[in-house]
Order: sequence, then C-alpha cells, then structure tokens
Amino acid sequence: ILKCWRTSVPENRIPQANACALGALLTLVLALGSAPRPAIAAGDELVLAVQPILDEQQTRKAFQPLCDYLGQATGRGCRLFTSPNFYAYWDKVRLGTAFNLVLDAAHFTDYRVQKLGYHVLAKVPDTVTYTLITRDSELLLDANELTGRRIATLGIPSIGAARLNVLFPNPSRQPVAVEVDAAEQAIRLLLDGKVSAAILPTPIVAQQMASGAGVSVLITTDPIPHIGLSAAPSIDADTRAALSKALLNAHTREDGQKMLKQIGFERFDPATAAVYAGQGKILREYWGY
Repeated sequence: ILKCWRTSVPENRIPQANACALGALLTLVLALGSAPRPAIAAGDELVLAVQPILDEQQTRKAFQPLCDYLGQATGRGCRLFTSPNFYAYWDKVRLGTAFNLVLDAAHFTDYRVQKLGYHVLAKVPDTVTYTLITRDSELLLDANELTGRRIATLGIPSIGAARLNVLFPNPSRQPVAVEVDAAEQAIRLLLDGKVSAAILPTPIVAQQMASGAGVSVLITTDPIPHIGLSAAPSIDADTRAALSKALLNAHTREDGQKMLKQIGFERFDPATAAVYAGQGKILREYWGY
C-alpha cells in the first residue's frame, strides 16, 4: 500500500532505504493513532504557515508583513509558522493541527482542499514554473546528460522534487537528488561545484541570473497555478470573507500596497478550489498521502 520515493538520496541524511522504512512506520503510527483533524489555534489566533522555499529566518522576514496585515484586517492576532525543511513541513501538513492559514504551492493547496476541507481565499497572479539550471561552465544541452549526476532540489515532497522525478521517469537512468533545506543552499552547492545542476522556482532562478550568477537554463517545466492562500474549516465564514476581501483589495489600499511591496507580489487574485483541482495527485507517490 505504501509507496516510497525512488530517486532521492539526501546529503548527510539517512539512506534511501531507511528513509523509506521510516516513512512507512510513521504512516502506520498515524493511521493507528488518529485521523487528520482540522487545523486549530489558541483562541481566535490566526496562524499563517508558508512553505519552506526559504530558510526559517528568511521566511519570517519575507512574510511577517502579510501575517500582520491579515491580523489587522480581522482584528485577530496572527502568528507566522515556519518549518526547517519539507520533511518537517509534510508531517505538519498531513496532521493539519499546527496552523489554520496557509500560503502554499498548488499541490499542497489542492491536498488540503481534498483531505482537510480547506477553503481557497486568493492566489498570487498567473502561474509558476520550475527551472533546471547548471553552471555556465558545464556546457550541457539536454537533461538526460545529468543521469547519474548530482542535482540539488528542495526536499520531498516539494514540487521541485516531484518535478525532478517526472523529468527522469526511467528508473535505470536517474540522477542523484541532493536535498536542501532552502533555495539559497541549492544555488551555493551549484556554484561551488558540489552538484551538477539544481531545480528551483523560476522566479528565484531569474533573480540569480539578474545578479550575475554564472548559471544556464537547461529546461523549464510546464506552468502550474501560482501559490494560493487557504483557510482551515475551523475559521468561520465571516472571518474567511474578511480575509479574502483584505487580500483582494490590498493593491487598492495604502497599508495593503506597503504589505505587497514587502512580500514581493503585485496583488492577490480571486481563486477557488477549482483552480487547483487535480494538482494534489502528484503527492500520491509519497508516504502518508
């Protein structure tokens, strides 16, 4: 019944076989102990989680303005929830008890809608892709040339790790995935020559290239809906409506414009569960789904 990932061999972490066995054990414990429950927070507190693309300190710095804005818009306190890596994050996602608001990638957003009854409130405009990059000096022309070589990726089950598996469907012709806890670490490993490539969100790649980093684009994945903000069913309908209104009107308000500038987004657009429908299927490959 349980499936384990096929290609990931984290650097300085437990071997693949042990990781797989550990995942199976954790899943059994969760299944026997209790079913996933809706997110809860102390009193009326809003707890906003953000996927760990950045490290915890950078995540807090980048998204605390959004948390503050939502707290002020609803008259409720807002606390930011961070995770050190995607292993820890996935555990909290499945339990659904550590937070009640989430700004997250398409596959996790759909998962929460389907499994935990979350409500999608808004999304960042447009779509997002992931880009596989190498150093300029590598002179690679095709992703298949990376078979057997080391590729840095955000940890399982991030969309980057999942997309990497899709790029190499042949079990006998796989790269070695080196999992990192933040995008910055992947860039550092690549530029230091410790990996041959890295797969990261395209906006982060664009920032690196604009700053003069010596990297080249090998391939860019198909687009998926950009990150969305969703609320747990424990948040009442009136509060959800207030949150959605505050997000959608942010670009028309002085305090909202300031917040958007701080978090690096132009605005928030309307969104529903239908926007993300089917994106969560990619998580079926991982233990605990």
